Amino acid sequence: MDERPPTRCIAFAGARRIAAGELAEVAVKAKEAIDRGAREPVLLFDDATSEPIDLDFRGTPADLLKRLARSARPPAAGGAAALPEKDTRRGPGRPKLGVVAREVTLLPRHWAWLTEQPGGASVALRKLVEQARRDNDGRDRIRRAQESAYRFMSAMAGDRRGFEEATRALFAGDRARFDRLVKPWPTDIRNHAKKLAAAALAAST
Repeated sequence: MDERPPTRCIAFAGARRIAAGELAEVAVKAKEAIDRGAREPVLLFDDATSEPIDLDFRGTPADLLKRLARSARPPAAGGAAALPEKDTRRGPGRPKLGVVAREVTLLPRHWAWLTEQPGGASVALRKLVEQARRDNDGRDRIRRAQESAYRFMSAMAGDRRGFEEATRALFAGDRARFDRLVKPWPTDIRNHAKKLAAAALAAST
């Protein structure tokens, strides 16, 4: 069973927002705009990351929804994407913690220190990662907001007046300057850019 939440996204026809919500709903609205002969490009973005979402709009809305359902379907057991049996076996009594084994390259002194820690290297590394995640949570939120806002602004306002200055204000955390520079932009582009940038600019309020 695929328990991933539906992707939330937003669609624009030129500078006008035409839909926002779950991917299937927004995709159908975007297709309707295309089928009506939208003169401006219809673009879809992930609502959180602003990564562009490319879809195949050929055929009917039902065809589109079928393709979306297939792309969201988890791989069938035994299919090409399934893990080999030898990779899925667990030792007796080993808890199913979702642990993933990957290569880590460290200097000898790092390995020496890790192996001396209670629980061994793996436990020590997990503790260090969790501590770093907690310590950097605020900075990481700001960075993600900056990256998402910049991605959207580049796609939708990269050729608009004030774009470069607004980008500098975004990464400097200067809310007043950012708001002033994006004010002349089309309403829907401006509002979504401000929404995405909100976490990055919150510290300046």
